[in-house]
Amino acid sequence: MKRRNFIQKTALTSGALSLSSGLSYANLTNPTAKAPHHFNLKYAPHLGMFKELAGDDPIDQINFMADQGFTAFEDNGMMGRDIALQTKMGETLAKRGMTMGVFVVDKGGNMANTLAAGKQEYLDIFLDGCKRAVEVAKRVNAKWMTVVPGGFERNLPIGVQDGNVIEALKRGAEIFEPHGLVMVLEPLSDSPDLYLQNSDQTYMICKGVDSPSCKILFDIYHMQKTEGHLIHNMDLTWDEIGYIQIGDNPGRKEPTTGEINYKNVFKWIYEKGFEGVLGMEHGNSKQGKAGEQAVIDAYIQEDSFL
Repeated sequence: MKRRNFIQKTALTSGALSLSSGLSYANLTNPTAKAPHHFNLKYAPHLGMFKELAGDDPIDQINFMADQGFTAFEDNGMMGRDIALQTKMGETLAKRGMTMGVFVVDKGGNMANTLAAGKQEYLDIFLDGCKRAVEVAKRVNAKWMTVVPGGFERNLPIGVQDGNVIEALKRGAEIFEPHGLVMVLEPLSDSPDLYLQNSDQTYMICKGVDSPSCKILFDIYHMQKTEGHLIHNMDLTWDEIGYIQIGDNPGRKEPTTGEINYKNVFKWIYEKGFEGVLGMEHGNSKQGKAGEQAVIDAYIQEDSFL
């Protein structure tokens, strides 16, 4: 082959490869597929949310999310998954340019080993979970891990409980800091027995820990139930918010199904310059493929605030 022809052929081939690398998984397998939607924020679906449209395979589901335009993903149960699957999921997320959101720290504080109690055995369980979470985070290129301190220790004054939780979380932060990882504390509305329930309380705990590896997970669904005034309270605690989750109330389904004005909330978050992940930690209001498409459509609608 002549040198000129070789150079021309190489250039054409390189151009074709460059073009294909920018195409979505769907476009490569189905030329009639529409282009991914461009979202203004990093909304993160979870496994099972689109299983009717994408199939049961976790990798197919992640690829489907990317094809719809979602640029992040979260998986509460990641620590319990097979190491080979964790690795493959991490590789797929990297290939599709998606940000890995939260997973839950296994035994990271629960009703059976509440950090408010100040007991060494509970602290040991928590710290072991933190150490194992670091290895999982490396496999999936994660930055944030959810921690729930557990329940109240009713026989102790609240100030002592606060001190116990802060000291335990300081120890956890010491594990995460060298790796640039962040545990995000989630106040919940599920039970009156839970120690962590409000954003201002969580803000106080984060200030006490005083570490870049301890921040707030502001779950909009839970905070609407326990305190309301979403934008006001997010603004008050903004410098400690590291992660956000979504769910409408009542029902904990996709935006547009409840009382929260998500278009206004998303606009406010965008204007604050938030570049982190917004986890779609909710169910689908309708079953089947139509219900899954309704979730996608709801996010496209509520994200159109510009």
